[in-house]
Amino acid sequence: MILVSRLSGETFYLNSNLIETIEETPDTVIKLVNDKTLIVKEKVPVVIERIIEYNRKIFAERTRTE
Repeated sequence: MILVSRLSGETFYLNSNLIETIEETPDTVIKLVNDKTLIVKEKVPVVIERIIEYNRKIFAERTRTE
């Protein structure tokens, strides 16, 4: 899960496996596979980097235990 911020500043963790699309319009709009839409403060490259970091962490844990 990745940490993101609502426009109000409230932070929450988002399951990145549920993300269908991410776009900047100019706010960052994240559409989930269940058709829910979230608007966050972070720019698209930041969200993508957090997803990559999270996936690397999960992969590292999985290969370490195998």
